[in-house]
Amino acid sequence: MTRVQSITLLLLLGAANAAAAQGASIAPHAVVIDDRMRSSTVTLFNPGATAIEVTIGTAFGYPVTDSTGQFTLRALDDSTTGSAAQWITAYPRRFTLPPLARQTVRLLAHPPQDITSGEYWARLAITTRAASAPALVSDTAAIQVGLTLEVRTLLPIYYRKGTMSTSLSFDGATAARLADSVAFRLPMHRDGVAAFIGQVHAELLDSDGRVVREGRLPIAVYRSAEPRLRFPSAGLREGHYRLRLEARTERPDADAGALVQAPPVRAEFDIII
Repeated sequence: MTRVQSITLLLLLGAANAAAAQGASIAPHAVVIDDRMRSSTVTLFNPGATAIEVTIGTAFGYPVTDSTGQFTLRALDDSTTGSAAQWITAYPRRFTLPPLARQTVRLLAHPPQDITSGEYWARLAITTRAASAPALVSDTAAIQVGLTLEVRTLLPIYYRKGTMSTSLSFDGATAARLADSVAFRLPMHRDGVAAFIGQVHAELLDSDGRVVREGRLPIAVYRSAEPRLRFPSAGLREGHYRLRLEARTERPDADAGALVQAPPVRAEFDIII
């Protein structure tokens, strides 16, 4: 008796690290296609000792925040407004990548003639698995288990037409004391035509204006978001504080060419803890 288990790993925000034995290194980590060239490329490298099978497709989705304030990828129908998934095609779509080999994949965009200026989004879905049959491992005297590891990487695609602009508006801030920390929820929405990819620098000031906590929060605001920022609560007394925020289109983990630049956005809110 043979049982085959498929394991899928999702990289939701697009940081494509080298995966395990059946994975591939992928560059760049985000794809930008403009209305003039209408094409781009990604390169896959197989660092392993065995060949891998690669399948490439497109999907539509973008990061949102869940009920806990964590960023997660929301999958949407390809016909949703803002989707570029239906008119971006990868060549080749399927291939086998030998050990230590590279393969360049070309992405071609065929947008509708009447699309307006702006930024359109898709996800490049790259699935890899071992080209050989899974190894069989004895479980009991009567059962053998075969494991096939499947790695699925989702990279953001940005199709841009016309002049790009982005900005961010903070819609307030709330605080809740937890067992060992204080959690701040930061409602925000994107302005302009492009996603605001960057990070928020936050400072918590006490009633004397002293900075008592400081931290950074990576964000990807495609439409709106309400991320959570946590500071340790040890030593923080109950009372009035001020939360100072600054959002910049800078991310050390993102390709600079994929970020639409914008002036820093600053805001301050009175907080009671």
